[in-house]
Amino acid sequence: MIKIISESLCTTVKFSGLFTGGFVALFIGYCIMAHISGMYTHQSNKVYMSTSYPVLSMFSLFFLHLFLYGCNIFMWRKTRINYAFIFEFAPTKELKYRDVFLICTTSMTIVVGVMFAHLTLIVKGYSSSTVQAIPGCLLLVFLLVLVCPFKILYRSSRYHFLIAIRNIILTPFYKVVMVDFFMADQLCSQVPLLRTLEYLACYYITSSYKTQDYGYCTRVKHFRDLAYAVSFLPYYWRAMQCARRWFDEGDINHIVNLGKYVSAMLAAGTKVAYENDNSAGWLSLVVIVSSVATIYQLYWDFVKDWGLLQFNSKNPWLRNDLILKQKYIYFISMGLNLLLRLAWLQTVIHPNIGSLDSRVTLFFLAALEVIRRGLWNFYRLENEHLNNAGKFRAVKVVPLPFHEVEEN
Repeated sequence: MIKIISESLCTTVKFSGLFTGGFVALFIGYCIMAHISGMYTHQSNKVYMSTSYPVLSMFSLFFLHLFLYGCNIFMWRKTRINYAFIFEFAPTKELKYRDVFLICTTSMTIVVGVMFAHLTLIVKGYSSSTVQAIPGCLLLVFLLVLVCPFKILYRSSRYHFLIAIRNIILTPFYKVVMVDFFMADQLCSQVPLLRTLEYLACYYITSSYKTQDYGYCTRVKHFRDLAYAVSFLPYYWRAMQCARRWFDEGDINHIVNLGKYVSAMLAAGTKVAYENDNSAGWLSLVVIVSSVATIYQLYWDFVKDWGLLQFNSKNPWLRNDLILKQKYIYFISMGLNLLLRLAWLQTVIHPNIGSLDSRVTLFFLAALEVIRRGLWNFYRLENEHLNNAGKFRAVKVVPLPFHEVEEN
């Protein structure tokens, strides 16, 4: 048995290394091709940047998030944080960090390979509807794999992922468990991905790719209004989860937490409104609402989710129990979380990196929020693990108390 497990791990590591090398080689080739063709500059091919690039950016954000989750699993295991118990994962079916890394490297090798071939066709002058449909077909293939009913490609993990998404969408009709609101928090960091998915769904479902009319989905009013809904949805789902938990548990903290997501919804709404109407009034509203929401979120991150900033703690400004021995890491993490929470400032200052297209800049900013969420994940589960240990919740079934035996 040990030999079989060892061989399985060795195979996983080999394939991860193989696909990592393939991804790096293809990505370098893609970057060289994009640089030579000037595809990502201000004077770039508008059709490509509006139709094909969003597919690549969406996959990149998703698999970056998944890669960071793999890093989280590695660190949780190394620090003995009982994440499997917290998430109620079956020990034999949970994804190990090696599996997560294999999924990421394999998937991104396929994505970059297809996008590299597609970019090559575009540069050579092929622009038929068939060529334009390639990124959409790639997206469709991944969606079909996600819902594939056959017992292949980590079916158990895909099934539980879809169940969690269902529970989130149908909030508050399902009792909220840890994995559901943890997943909903991840979605709150993927609003750009969801908005890109909404745009691509419109572009391909309406067959705009046949005419290369990439502006159709931004001109039609009901599609523009849908952008508001998509920006609100993750925060709305999370707010409804807080309402359901308050209803079930009666803890007023859940109502206070709900207020945090309401402030995030208001901030997201003002940003979308400012994108459509670049007036000074909307800009002022963005600054005010986003500042309030950021302060609210930072307080909740540090004090409630991470359990830090306890003034009377034996570890000043931290908490009594710490898993990491190096205390300075907590302060560095709080500083990074603060800086990355301020990514909304890009709405105000409109940063540009050299001659890069603004959509590339927005992708980097979205990636920073995903990285912040990966950092947040570790400390959130560290705090949950310590709370469980403090309340003697380390196993599913608590045995009857032992009785002392009197010694003669």
